[in-house]
Amino acid sequence: MTQNPQTLVGIIMGSDSDLPTMEAAIAVCEEFEVSHEVAIISAHRTPEKMVNYARTAHERGIKVIIAGAGGAAHLPGMVASLTPLPVIGVPIATRNLQGVDSLYSIVQMPRGIPVATVAIGNAQNAGLLAVQILAANDSKLLEKVQQYRQGLCAMVEDKQAKLEQLGYQKYLTQM
Repeated sequence: MTQNPQTLVGIIMGSDSDLPTMEAAIAVCEEFEVSHEVAIISAHRTPEKMVNYARTAHERGIKVIIAGAGGAAHLPGMVASLTPLPVIGVPIATRNLQGVDSLYSIVQMPRGIPVATVAIGNAQNAGLLAVQILAANDSKLLEKVQQYRQGLCAMVEDKQAKLEQLGYQKYLTQM
């Protein structure tokens, strides 16, 4: 785990098997040039490490925590119960229940302990949400978010223009 005083986003996961999913949140932070740290912290196998991380994150300058977890998926909720920071949970797809178990575990938090939750496996949206939270108090980052959104709009408009030009059948063959 990086100990950079400028780090704004903590990206944590319960196991290294979650890293392929969580890589998308890391990529978003890198794209928006948001400082971040990445750590494997298990709610069940390293509970003391989890408690320490969650309780000290705000003291170290972290502003948002993204926590990915599969199966019982206790990491996002437990971290949220220990930190005053916003926590974004990423349900990781599991072999047996395809991540529905993870989603339910993260989204069913008791009143008073919120965890923002994205779709199963959608760490990209978790990264984007973290960036948007930070952008609320950073005009340069807010401008980058607006440019990103304009890029999404342009992409859809380009696809529509291509669809109109080719017709749907030819468009489908090129997909």
